[in-house]
Amino acid sequence: MGKSGSNTRKSSHPPGSARAWQRMLSGRRLDLLDPSPLDIEIEDISHGLARVARWNGQTKGEHAFSVAQHSVLVEVFVERLWPTTSAADRLGALLHDAPEYVIGDMISPFKTALGVDYRQFEARLEAAIRLRFGLTPHMGDEMKARVKQADQCSAFYEATRLAGFDIDEALDFFGAPPPGPAPDMTPLSPTDAQVLFLRRFEDLIAEVDAGRAKG
Repeated sequence: MGKSGSNTRKSSHPPGSARAWQRMLSGRRLDLLDPSPLDIEIEDISHGLARVARWNGQTKGEHAFSVAQHSVLVEVFVERLWPTTSAADRLGALLHDAPEYVIGDMISPFKTALGVDYRQFEARLEAAIRLRFGLTPHMGDEMKARVKQADQCSAFYEATRLAGFDIDEALDFFGAPPPGPAPDMTPLSPTDAQVLFLRRFEDLIAEVDAGRAKG
């Protein structure tokens, strides 16, 4: 995936202006105001998401339930609900919360309070991430609706198994999950969550690349 930070773009912001980039462990410097696909690495994403807690950390277990583990679960639900979904769209589902490796997992009420500027920032970062891995800049409306439904399924199990919601309360907020076995909701350590996310990414990107080679 290319970890060297030597190819990082020079900042477009004038000298002396407030710092608007973050240095990643890969060595990349990601411009937060103008994120470039060239400065995005899956290792940075997986490392960050494995250390970002869902539900502001208000969950049961020895470890927080990470955004990395949640992302894998959402992709699992997409495949369960729509088995013919392409590998590229399932990769998009896995990466649906990838901007949170930079901005963290803000609960929905706080996102609403912050307003449109936050959402525009999130959208720019999401577009850069998707382009980095060969996807279109923006998810299509149909796929966005599918990911939203899969996200709600994951949230139902997270709420009832980890976050203290009762069944009726979770049904009101998230709706009923699809038929089938309940997923394992044991929160993983950051290291294990990172490995889980990376393995799923590698499987999907290999499937995407194989499909492109045939096409």
